[in-house]
Amino acid sequence: MKSGRRQDQRSPEAQTWHRLYSLAIWRRPKTGLRAQQLAKQPLCERHLKRGLVVPADTVHHKVPHKGDRTLFADPENLESTCAECHDGLIKAEEIRGHVIGSDASGRPLDPDHPWNRAR
Repeated sequence: MKSGRRQDQRSPEAQTWHRLYSLAIWRRPKTGLRAQQLAKQPLCERHLKRGLVVPADTVHHKVPHKGDRTLFADPENLESTCAECHDGLIKAEEIRGHVIGSDASGRPLDPDHPWNRAR
């Protein structure tokens, strides 16, 4: 019989640093980093860039900290997002290595996109 808990799909390295999210500095209800970020920006920043208003319920590290506690705790490295953007768009961007999207002329937004690299 299977347990009701979802199996952790993270690498052993990621499982080690993922424990940072259980620390009081992150989880504290009113003064933790997560609560402070959502109070500062209660709307999804990714949707706002597209002119849409969607409540944020997730806090994303713009630069992956990978266990670096200084980067983990840096409020300038945090972005308010909705779960849909965090678990879909942002995850896809991290896998691809560049921001997904284009401007009105169809050119990729990310200067690191393969299309924008010198030939």
